[in-house]
Amino acid sequence: MKIINIVGARPNFMKMAPIIEALNRHPDRFEHLLVHTGQHYDQRMSKAFFEDLGMPRPDIDLEVGSGSHAEQTGRIMMAFERVCRDELPDLVIVVGDVNSTMACTITAKKLGIKVAHVEAGLRSRDMDMPEEINRLCTDVLCDYLFTTDTLADENLRAEGVAEEKIHFVGNVMIDTLLKHREMATGLALSRELGLAPGGYATLTLHRPSNVDDRETLSGILESLAEIAREMPIVFPIHPRTRKMVGQFGLDHYFNEGKKVEGIWITEPLGYLEFLHLNMNACMVLTDSGGLQEETTVLGVPCITLRHNTERPVTLTQGTNQLVGNEPQAILDAARAVLEGRGRKGRVPEKWDGRSAERIVDVLLREGDELM
Repeated sequence: MKIINIVGARPNFMKMAPIIEALNRHPDRFEHLLVHTGQHYDQRMSKAFFEDLGMPRPDIDLEVGSGSHAEQTGRIMMAFERVCRDELPDLVIVVGDVNSTMACTITAKKLGIKVAHVEAGLRSRDMDMPEEINRLCTDVLCDYLFTTDTLADENLRAEGVAEEKIHFVGNVMIDTLLKHREMATGLALSRELGLAPGGYATLTLHRPSNVDDRETLSGILESLAEIAREMPIVFPIHPRTRKMVGQFGLDHYFNEGKKVEGIWITEPLGYLEFLHLNMNACMVLTDSGGLQEETTVLGVPCITLRHNTERPVTLTQGTNQLVGNEPQAILDAARAVLEGRGRKGRVPEKWDGRSAERIVDVLLREGDELM
């Protein structure tokens, strides 16, 4: 069976790495290529992620670069169509919800190629999120829908997806976390930064709803600065956020590169480095999706600066809570954690490090149909 695996942005690497490893255990059954669309590409960061995760270098790099959603999606589709015509795969595997996920799905299906979506069925119900549009378009087209939890299964059934397409396999991101947790534990990064275990918070912030409006971003940073008077916050800043901070003149909220209390911004970190910091943090403040899941498994309280989440299992079973982006709500949630009232949570079903193995088991069972 010939498979093309698609990655387009850094979160995709963590999801694809265990799938590639599981496919490699069956060299007599699978031939597979890794295609990097180049949707997000940073030489230093990509190198760190490939090395950290033990992933092979991409066989093909489409190098599409940035642009508007339409420009980027169009370039990916045109470039990937040529790859599909040259390689003639039996199956394309896409992960997550970035533009590359949707674009490669549409392209493959129009060429009559079957597609599997890993992390299917997640829904925020927020159509202002480009990722939600990508998720809906991808899931309605795919032949194999691999889900992280039973809530995702219910979403797909409610949308009329045939039961035989839905496979509850668990969370491949957690496969990666569990595999690398011991390695991340052994890093000396927190000591080198002068950070005591449980004595700091980590932060990610990049969504347009949080960073593209000066008043909103200023309010968030004001509340974070208040928290940072009691506990340092380590912030590997996203390029988009750095740009907006400079444009709005909000640099005064940060201590860049100094081992002092406050909001301490750093360059983006590698996977192992950031895992190390998060597993030793008192709390994580974020507007990303994957960190809501990782903190649930790590048992670290997560404060999500959003009004909705496509990962509600992290709310019902995990350590996550939604607080939006109002300053007082952020402050109240952080103080509750500092006072020992953070959400405890438990690990959801099948988040056990064997999700990729279950995906490959499905492909092995249905191999004849795929070919």
